[in-house]
Parts: sequence; structure tokens; C-alpha cells
Amino acid sequence: MEVAFTQTLSFDADTFEYETVDSQNGNASIIRFPVDPKSVSPGDIVVVVKKEDIFFHGMIGKIENDYAYASDPKGSLLPAGVQ
Repeated sequence: MEVAFTQTLSFDADTFEYETVDSQNGNASIIRFPVDPKSVSPGDIVVVVKKEDIFFHGMIGKIENDYAYASDPKGSLLPAGVQ
């Protein structure tokens, strides 16, 4: 039996640095951001918040060249572009 552990990574929307890989309605639906691949894994959850509002809630799908790729296809409020 294999046991998987996931974690939730929380970021402040005002200081979170990311690149938009794909967008919907002007908001980032897939993002890429730098991570330490030794401490983050595919399947980990990403939450970007500003005060009590959730701007992005998704899951890391892959990690490549020290960048994580996460998607929030339905509810992202992160502006598309490079932040």
C-alpha cells in the first residue's frame, strides 16, 4: 500500500510571484511559480489569498525545472500576466 502526503501552500496575493500559463476571462487559470522541488510535490494544494478572499485555489500538477504548475480552471481571481 502506498501512502501519499499532501500539503497546502498559502500565499499572499499582494506578494505572490507567478507567470500565467493559461487564462480565462482575464484571470490566470494555470500558473507557474518557483518552488523548492525537495519540499513541494505534485498533488499539493495552492491557495492565494488577499485578506479573507481566495484569489486562486488549485492543485500542483507538475514540477519542472524548479517551477510548479498549478491550475484553478473555475474560480481564479488572479490577474493574467506576469506578477
